Amino acid sequence: MLTSHNIEKLIWLGFVSIALLVSAIDPVADRLTWFMETVPVMVAIPLLLVTHRRFPLTIISIRAISIFAFILIIGGFYTYAENPLFNWIQDEFDLARNHYDRLGHFIQGVIPALLAREILLRASPLQRGKWLFFLVCSVSLAISACYEFVEWAAAVINAQAAEAFLGTQGDNWDTQWDMFLALNGSIFAQCVFARTQDRQLAELLH
Repeated sequence: MLTSHNIEKLIWLGFVSIALLVSAIDPVADRLTWFMETVPVMVAIPLLLVTHRRFPLTIISIRAISIFAFILIIGGFYTYAENPLFNWIQDEFDLARNHYDRLGHFIQGVIPALLAREILLRASPLQRGKWLFFLVCSVSLAISACYEFVEWAAAVINAQAAEAFLGTQGDNWDTQWDMFLALNGSIFAQCVFARTQDRQLAELLH
């Protein structure tokens, strides 16, 4: 049935797909960097389409995934260290680095938190409470750590090609910052969006 939420999901799918295709035409970053940054979007689109009927997600999760997809696509187009808006912010406020990747890793904590919370509530005996909150944070932090393993592997395989992908900008503590921000993103997501997600889950499963 084509509900208002399903229509919105199709709109998000259309916008993300168009943005991905446009970003592929002539990225400012080199083609390999673009691919490495956007491959999660390429994986997520077919995965969500395949699982939509069997395990539809709440609209808040779809919105969050779509926003994160745009962040990845823009990061792939420009590289995370050279985002024009955040370059302007860096210059305007005399910052030491371009902080676009900080935003990306914060949202990287939000998305797994919403998805893990939704899946655990629907597919496990876990109930809302402290243990759910803790486990969702743990899942988000684990996913962030695994992403750092991917960045590490990319650097080992091809250090020159991975430089733009890593986006460390000379920060020796970049890995720790990335995981810390993802953890904060997971806490933020649960504190701010839990009630909305619960309400949408009740509607979805009714």
